[in-house]
Amino acid sequence: MIDKISWITVYPEIILMVMACVIALMDLGVKTPQRSLTYGVTLLTLAVVAVLEANYALSGATNYGFGNMVVSDSMGNWLKCFATLATMVTLVYARPYSAQRDMLRGGELFTLSLFALLGMFVMISGNNLLVIYMGLELLTLSSYALVALRRDNATATEAAMKYFVLGAMASGFLLYGMSMLYGATGSLDVNEIFKAIASGQIRHQVLVFGLVFIVAGLAFKLGVVPFHMWIPDVYQGAPTAITLMIGGAPKLAAFAITIRLLVEGLLPLAIDWQQMLMVLAVGSLFIGNLAAIAQTNVKRMLAFSTISQMGFVLLGLISGVVHGNSLPFSANAYSASMFYVITYVLTTLATFGVILLLSREGFESEELTDFAGLNQRSPLYAGVMAVCMFSLAGIPPLVGFYAKLSVLQALVASGEPVYLGLTVFAVLMSLVGAFYYLRLVKVMYFDEPITASTVVAPADVRIVLCLNAGLVVALGLFPSGLMALCGKAIQQMLGT
Repeated sequence: MIDKISWITVYPEIILMVMACVIALMDLGVKTPQRSLTYGVTLLTLAVVAVLEANYALSGATNYGFGNMVVSDSMGNWLKCFATLATMVTLVYARPYSAQRDMLRGGELFTLSLFALLGMFVMISGNNLLVIYMGLELLTLSSYALVALRRDNATATEAAMKYFVLGAMASGFLLYGMSMLYGATGSLDVNEIFKAIASGQIRHQVLVFGLVFIVAGLAFKLGVVPFHMWIPDVYQGAPTAITLMIGGAPKLAAFAITIRLLVEGLLPLAIDWQQMLMVLAVGSLFIGNLAAIAQTNVKRMLAFSTISQMGFVLLGLISGVVHGNSLPFSANAYSASMFYVITYVLTTLATFGVILLLSREGFESEELTDFAGLNQRSPLYAGVMAVCMFSLAGIPPLVGFYAKLSVLQALVASGEPVYLGLTVFAVLMSLVGAFYYLRLVKVMYFDEPITASTVVAPADVRIVLCLNAGLVVALGLFPSGLMALCGKAIQQMLGT
């Protein structure tokens, strides 16, 4: 018999699943091209789920359910809350763009988005290898369908095929690594795997062999070098609304399963996975920033930017376990990574929000030249884009600066010579990265516009975009609240 606590841990997932099915059925009777009723009910559902998750997180309770297969803790609940809010914002930005391209005719955008979010929830809550994999597959299958939503568009269909093939390969890596861990430890439970490895009774070579495949699968989901091949092609080929859908909230879920698997389950093997993540981080910072300089397509440029930004997230993770350091030190390093990924998603939402606004029916605004003279046409949206570019470049006083600073402080605090070298390398790569961010700002403010048309946005998009950009500035000026929230959530996770 399933106890009450088990049901409490999955209430948000149940609400999402039920409402996704209800909205899919309800949409059959909606005839308006804008899908106003479907849109409204979807946003209401997401708002309720976000409030419920925030309430769970503020309670500070850690509950295990269904035989320890799922966990509801502060870190997971905050990540689910932020993923829900990111999905809400994405749908607000995506609706006008999608309506112009006949992507709302069946309501699949809303139902698939809810199922993708449900997959993220299952990933974040998973305390069992199979549960984590089930959530991952639900997210990726929904994402494949979303990328191919414009069925008559050859570019989108090609991007979906590439995503599907490479995604299947990455899922195979992850599943094979999980099977190796199960064979070595005899358990699928993350906590039991930790205890089995910590006992020292299992051959180290077998564990490392499985760990290599686990890290490869996680690296694909994070989009870091050398498993980054899908990111530029899918970002560029997918409809811009879907690019935001797969480039925003899923990063939070990918971070969560990285923490669940590597920190909660495989911490005794930290010396091994830290070295692997170090190579991935260096490659991502180097290739991501250098390749972005050569891009003239803004979506492709932001894809390589994502690769370099995820390199910074990995830097925080590798500095979390150093010989002789205490729990507060580890919590500080992991919370810096959590803060980084949350603020990165926040900035990415506003960035693609402006790109979606500039796109018109039959015209994708994704080349650098499309942003020429934007300040003369629409000063507000040029200002929003400039704020986002400065934040991604790590220029104070915006939130991107503090995010980078917190990760670099965690590296320096380790006191290890290798990590000090990584700090210097990361700063140099950030300077390289500043070039392509500032180039876009220069194009918006100093180049002559190629069109005189002004940018017109619906009221809901305009309000949300201004709030989004305002948060990027406010969290840069006052980052302590969100940083304290991340620190408390990570400390609670490590304590249990």
